[in-house]
Amino acid sequence: MPPESTPLPTATPSPARPAASAAPSGPEILTGSGAILKSLEKLGVTDVFGLPGGAIIPFYDELMGSEAIRHILVRHEQGAGHAAEGYAAASGRVGVAIATSGPGATNLVTAIADAYMDSVPMLAITGQVFSTLMGTDAFQEADIVGITMPITKHSFLVTKPEDIPATLAAAYQIASTGRPGPVLVDVTKDAQQNSAPFVWPPQVDLPGYRPVTKAHGKQILAAAQLIAAAKKPVFYVGGGVIRAEASSELLALAEATGAPVVTTLMARGAFPDSHHQHLGMPGMHGTVPAVLGLQESDLIVALGARFDDRVTGKADLFAPDAKVVHVDIDPAEISKIRIADVPIVGDAKIVIADLTAAYTDLIAGEKPDLTEWWSRLTALREQFPLGYTEPDDGLLSPQKVIQRIGQLSGPEAIYASGVGQHQMWAAQFIEYERPHAWLNSGGAGTMGYSVPAAMGAKVAQPERVVWAIDGDGCFQMTNQELATCVINDIPIKVAIINNSSLGMVRQWQTLFYDGRHSFTDLNTGHETRMVPDFVKLADAYGALGIRVTREDEIDAAIELALATNDRPVVIDFVVSRDAMVWPMVPQGVSNSEIQHVRALAPEWDDEAPGSSASDTTRDGDMTGEHA
Repeated sequence: MPPESTPLPTATPSPARPAASAAPSGPEILTGSGAILKSLEKLGVTDVFGLPGGAIIPFYDELMGSEAIRHILVRHEQGAGHAAEGYAAASGRVGVAIATSGPGATNLVTAIADAYMDSVPMLAITGQVFSTLMGTDAFQEADIVGITMPITKHSFLVTKPEDIPATLAAAYQIASTGRPGPVLVDVTKDAQQNSAPFVWPPQVDLPGYRPVTKAHGKQILAAAQLIAAAKKPVFYVGGGVIRAEASSELLALAEATGAPVVTTLMARGAFPDSHHQHLGMPGMHGTVPAVLGLQESDLIVALGARFDDRVTGKADLFAPDAKVVHVDIDPAEISKIRIADVPIVGDAKIVIADLTAAYTDLIAGEKPDLTEWWSRLTALREQFPLGYTEPDDGLLSPQKVIQRIGQLSGPEAIYASGVGQHQMWAAQFIEYERPHAWLNSGGAGTMGYSVPAAMGAKVAQPERVVWAIDGDGCFQMTNQELATCVINDIPIKVAIINNSSLGMVRQWQTLFYDGRHSFTDLNTGHETRMVPDFVKLADAYGALGIRVTREDEIDAAIELALATNDRPVVIDFVVSRDAMVWPMVPQGVSNSEIQHVRALAPEWDDEAPGSSASDTTRDGDMTGEHA
């Protein structure tokens, strides 16, 4: 090699052959549809769920040739949306749903609203009519940007192909950062058809969007001091802990403090059910120790939770003696329902780790004595264990069916539920040991969520067993996605908890409307016309259909489902329609009024904290019926 000071020799071009100048390499020219596809590939998207139509045909033409992205053709756009949700909730990745304009886009609205309520990272891409036709009431035109504005983190309209890469990059960033949620990108047909240079990475400019992830040290210290001083602390854990992937940090904090933990409906699995510090799920149908633990506490440390009305009961009677530390990535949630004594804005994973370190330094090895608090909570556990009574009509106990599904499938499985009684039983009677194992529609309460969400989860986690635990009402809203599962080799297991009714509505009618069961009978179960016959329906779709009517058939049916992996399985569990969800806090009263079973509430030496005679009503007073 020549010395560094000596320039390397260069070739001298021959006069007869002048040197060829290299052609300048500019950005690739792509159609807008090609830009959508390439942007998704650059963002790492590998699976999408959708249904083509006129305004999105150009993109689908490009998508057909993609080897990097798998497209799952659904049977209804709502199914695409819930599948994207299930995909995201099971994996932590952004779920993608695609639809055409007009009714295709509006069919996504329920799933988008659902994702917004439950902070699910989701990207909805919709086709739109030609930009020159917008505002003319053109065929299949709908202002989906305007429609979804209240139920998305952001909604974009793209009318030029050159804007597509930056818009999709921005949408993906918004959906997956801060408090996750759905983002809609509506692309006109001419933007898909026209061409422009594809520039990647694009410059993403989001003025004002700067989620705070690292909390102020002063607030962390203040929270640690409250925890150290508390005599009756409780960690109130919400779904934000799962979205932040903060379960291991939570475990470390809980064990460092020795304080009890409750996990909301959206946080099941964020903290292991088997851990001795876990009190269970709080709320309207939570365990007595979890509900009263919060109610009697002197400090609530809320982590990624939003003080939902189903958790607090009547908000101004909730935990009247408790101070509140509220940790959330979304500053709009802090002090929205309950004023926080120590507000902390930040990412739960980072904040919890910082809080553990600050607390450990503060106590210097002298952990506060919580013996008296744990004595009270242990007594509640022993006096009011979670359980159920066998139905007296000879039919299956739905709680037992769901419990056996969990026991035979294990904690590594994924369980996606519909909405209603079966949802509460699945939250109560399956033991969750890890995050991303429990999927449900918590905020919106969307019937029809289960089957497509399970489908999306199975696509995201193909090696795991995935159950859709559904009701006979919910199942009839989206069961057409069984066809999607059969054709695309997505072998989910579906357990229909068939009580032949809209069970939770029926329960409320029994308890609060003198047993007038107005339009809640579905005629799908015991001693009815069984319309539809779920076993025949499964067979028509190419799935394995099984019916279980006796207790001694439960395990064999579940084991057959677990052993069948070449197609979906549908098990029709014909259960008692009289089974109810307990414990229960009636709506609009203090959580102190929790009933362990019907007409049985915890007794108090003194007046229950937070209760008042004018605000509370006993079960027998509401129903005119007595157990």
